[in-house]
Amino acid sequence: MKVAILRYNAGNTQSVQYALERLGVTPLVTDDPALLTSADKVIFPGVGHAYSAMNYLKSKQLDQLIPQLKQPFLGICLGMQLLCEHSEEGDTACLGVFPVKVVKFDAHLAQQQSAKLKVPHMGWNNLQEMNGKITKGLTANDYVYFVHSYYVELADYTTAQTDHIVPFSAMLEKDNFHAAQFHPEKSSQQGSQIIQNFLEL
Repeated sequence: MKVAILRYNAGNTQSVQYALERLGVTPLVTDDPALLTSADKVIFPGVGHAYSAMNYLKSKQLDQLIPQLKQPFLGICLGMQLLCEHSEEGDTACLGVFPVKVVKFDAHLAQQQSAKLKVPHMGWNNLQEMNGKITKGLTANDYVYFVHSYYVELADYTTAQTDHIVPFSAMLEKDNFHAAQFHPEKSSQQGSQIIQNFLEL
């Protein structure tokens, strides 16, 4: 199986690579359109800023390619947000695979809540209302690792949700596109299960 990790102007590629290698897969890290198109699976990770990341994708014409890909595709963290329609981070027009918006957590609202929640949302949180193809074997008692200041609103494409200040989409799914706001590559056995489920699609 040929698995491609999409290389662009964002971090966290290496930890995804290690997670795949632990599952016996040696991925190719590339921004070459031909190699991405020919891969059996594509993973779109990311830690970074939406506006600069989208500019990089446009410079390589990957903003045109990505929505047209037909193989199983997994967006992680910023990779999930860039698959959406628009992000408040840098007022960024994104790829539009999921017709939903990415908005910033309200820090003022967080401080008003009894738990004095913080922005960014950083740490372990559980998944609820799971009904996606790559959540097989997970339960609501399983926790995964989040680090983000922006979130995807709940939508028809939500296949798992989490609550931090407000309920939001922890995972999305549409056709061959799957996405996770959390970091499966940093989420212990639960995260490995999600990646394995994706590889088995």
